[in-house]
Amino acid sequence: MILEIFEIIAPVFLCAGVGYLWRKSKQPYDTALVTRLVSIIGAPCLIFSTLVGLEGMAGEIGEMLIASLLAVSGAAVVSFLALRGLGLPWRTYLAALIFPNAGNMGLPLCLFAFGEQGLALGIGFFAVTATLNLTLGNWFYSGAPMPWKALKTPIPYAVGLGLVLMATGATPPDVIVKTTKLLGGVAIPLMMLSLGVSLAELGITQPKRTVMLALLRFGVGLGVGYLIALAFGFEGAQRGVVMIQSAMPVAVFNYLFAAYHKRNAAEIASLVVVSSALAFLTMPLLVYLAR
Repeated sequence: MILEIFEIIAPVFLCAGVGYLWRKSKQPYDTALVTRLVSIIGAPCLIFSTLVGLEGMAGEIGEMLIASLLAVSGAAVVSFLALRGLGLPWRTYLAALIFPNAGNMGLPLCLFAFGEQGLALGIGFFAVTATLNLTLGNWFYSGAPMPWKALKTPIPYAVGLGLVLMATGATPPDVIVKTTKLLGGVAIPLMMLSLGVSLAELGITQPKRTVMLALLRFGVGLGVGYLIALAFGFEGAQRGVVMIQSAMPVAVFNYLFAAYHKRNAAEIASLVVVSSALAFLTMPLLVYLAR
């Protein structure tokens, strides 16, 4: 069991470590460009090519979409009440506490733990959290209405089209499948490298509060994920993916939004670093519980 867990988490450590060492050695890395490439091209192609390559999973993916929405909602309620109790502004911290890094860290972990089935389920979870993070998360930090923001990200369209093809049994042209699979293949490696680069660039401020909030993110996420898996009667890969994705650390997008809207970006950056470090430390336990 120990060797099996090591074989699952080691690639995540190593890939992120390459990105970390690359940036620490003063090598150039255009994070903004890579983020746009992944979010606009890589991730949608990965989602689409994975979904159309699987058969008989439309129902499971649909359940995962609902579970993901419930996970974010449950974490939002608990985290909002916790922030009110701590006297901290919710517009600054709430998005960081409820939107996990289900892409950069969650997808490769789901893939290594549960294979292609785990990746497909993880993509269903990631599609919801990424869409909400890019819309509601941005709105939390800005305070401005943005009703059409969700229509600007291709991720939900890739999920919807993939699910329709899965449900109907329709097969897209082979050239489309091969092209999207080729483009989608860059998504996970770039996500892992970008995570390592981000950890190398960001610092730590307010260590006590940051550690407390990082523990809150992990504890609430894992607890909500476990309860949702229990309520849905999930087993195997479904149960594991919900627990893993729900317990992932703070998504890097939250730091980008905080910096853009000038909402204590330094502390959100600290939360990304500390929660990611906590995730790496607790990853063996998380994988053990999920499996």
